[in-house]
Amino acid sequence: MQQGRTTISKFLIEQLRGSEDQSDLAALLIDVTAAVKAIASMTAKGALGGFLGSLGTENVQGETQKKLDVLSNDAMIQACEWGGLVAGMASEEMDDPYTLPKEFERGPYLLVFDPLDGSSNIDVNVSVGTIFSVLRHGKIGDPTVADYLRPGVEQVAAGYAIYGPSTMMVLTVGKGTHGFTLDREIGNFILTHPDLQIPADTVEYAINSSNERFWEPPVQRYVAECKAGKTGDRGRDFNTRWIASMVADVHRILMRGGIFMYPKDAKDPSKPGRLRLMYEANPIAFIIEQAGGAASTGRGRILTVQPTSLHQRVPVMLGSRNEIERLERYHREYDSGEDKPFASPLFKDRSLYNDDVRA
Repeated sequence: MQQGRTTISKFLIEQLRGSEDQSDLAALLIDVTAAVKAIASMTAKGALGGFLGSLGTENVQGETQKKLDVLSNDAMIQACEWGGLVAGMASEEMDDPYTLPKEFERGPYLLVFDPLDGSSNIDVNVSVGTIFSVLRHGKIGDPTVADYLRPGVEQVAAGYAIYGPSTMMVLTVGKGTHGFTLDREIGNFILTHPDLQIPADTVEYAINSSNERFWEPPVQRYVAECKAGKTGDRGRDFNTRWIASMVADVHRILMRGGIFMYPKDAKDPSKPGRLRLMYEANPIAFIIEQAGGAASTGRGRILTVQPTSLHQRVPVMLGSRNEIERLERYHREYDSGEDKPFASPLFKDRSLYNDDVRA
């Protein structure tokens, strides 16, 4: 394929040739791109279109909904419900899966999506995105919640769009990870970043350091070593980045390497993690693995986690393979008691916090 001249529709036809239901999956992903174009238009207009601000309502996650959260959710449903390609859809913004109107034909796929990831950044004009995942549905009739609860290894396609200086879509159908840029003049996505690859090593990490006192010791150990730089065990300096938009942080990693961490913490003991397995962790993990990276909860591969609920949360660590393997080793050593006692400087005597870090 010639870089810069292959449209996303041509790319999908070539990638899926000879596979099961190739035309249906390609058609569904084209419908998703139609929704992405509509969302891109709304985010680009911002205050000019009256799209900014809060609705004063909360979603099932207990998060305040922005106007664009709901409008983006509606755009995805309207683009994909009518074509006879999906049997149902589930979204981070809806309590329950969306049941298609009776007049629409049911199709062979389930679409799971986060319509606007990082929406807290909308009002300050920072990049946000859309994340989606496709599962095969082999049953007749409307799907139940249980039909959606499948591990990430069963995804047949996943991707995200990022609404930044340019609108890009990053996509995998299990044959590598590829990036497309929206050419606004012709209204089509063009292949601009074929076969993205994440370097196995990195000196850049993304994490919200304000939560450091709530992290588990393995994560504190890892970040402390990165901060120590050349003077510490790692023997090299690291840079830290944090945008507070998963899509934006992940996109940076795909473009130049690095790791992203949103680990389990003790800030809210009722939540085993912060990010949603179905809407965020699984599709992004699929993309990262197809680009040669790794994606873990710290204690196992994300894509093998068996979902137990539609809005389940998990810890997420992903990016450059060697660093993720190090983080997994630190978790194993901590769980087995093999690691040396570790405490962040914040927790030492005469410091801001003096509780035992293992408490």
